[in-house]
Parts: sequence; C-alpha cells; structure tokens
Amino acid sequence: MPAERIAFVLQDMFAVSFGDIDTIVGRSPIAARQLASRARRRVQGVSTVPEADRAQKREIVEAFLVALRRGDIEGLFAVLDPEVVVRVDEAGARQGAPREIRGARNWAQSAVAFSQAAQSMQPAVVDGPLGLVWAPGGRPSRVLRFVFGSGKIGGIDIIADPTHLSNLDLTILHDTCRNTES
Repeated sequence: MPAERIAFVLQDMFAVSFGDIDTIVGRSPIAARQLASRARRRVQGVSTVPEADRAQKREIVEAFLVALRRGDIEGLFAVLDPEVVVRVDEAGARQGAPREIRGARNWAQSAVAFSQAAQSMQPAVVDGPLGLVWAPGGRPSRVLRFVFGSGKIGGIDIIADPTHLSNLDLTILHDTCRNTES
C-alpha cells in the first residue's frame, strides 16, 4: 500500500515526524504512525494483524455500531477511549463546526444525532484498519476509520471528501450486529 510505504520510509529513513507525515499521506498523526508500523511489520515479515486481535477489534466496532444505532451514549463510552480524538475532513464538517473533537463525552453526545444514518452503516476494512462505511445507494458517502488502543477506540477519522473516498481500499464486512439491535 503506497501510504504505508511513504510513512515508513519518511519515518524510518529520514526521521520525519508523524505530525509532518500526516499531511503528506492525508491521515491523522495517529493513523500515519499506524501506517508506518504496519509497513515495518511487513518488512520484518510479521503478520500485520493477528486474528485474535482482529476479532477483538471487530467486537469493539460492532459494539460501537450497536450503541450508535440505539443512540446509547453509555454504550459509546464503553468502547471509546475517554481521550478519543475524532477528526472530520473538510467535506464532512458542517460550516463553522470543529474539525477535531477531543474526548469521548464531547463527541458521543453529538454522535447520537446520527443514529438514524447509522442504521445503514456497514462494518468495513478501511485501508487495513476496521471502520464503518455509510453508502446510501451503494456509493460511500462517509467512512469512519478507527484507530485502536488499550482495547478501545482511540481515534476516529471521518472521511467524506469524494476524492479521498474514491482512493480508499474498502472491504465491506458482514453486518453481524443487526440481530442484536432489539
């Protein structure tokens, strides 16, 4: 994956900071760090995501989606790191709204307003990490890409820019949490 290689080479070969790499690869500093780490593991021949780790993250994503669909703030708090950082690209932010929100409480309270839209969100692999895709009419309109840490969601990148969306490597996953919504 090109973004992984760029992050890896810039960080490991030229000691460029993730704060600078994020701009180059169009990701948050946390995501840029994850890209470099994944590339480093590939170079070393280590599997990028152990199956047990992937399964645990999938459970977290599903719990997040169920909570969002229900408008369950406490359910969101259970899967979000208290210091979660949510970044919204320019296309996804309402005019005048902040493009970066810090803290689970700050974000979750406004996120439940999207519980109706969440009904049609699907779990997905987004450029490697897990996330959610909202694709009304079959075309991705919003993507939430998660960064995990300490068994919770530590970062969320909300992507709505059509050009960026068209360049994402998306794999929609079976929505196993539909049956647990009642």
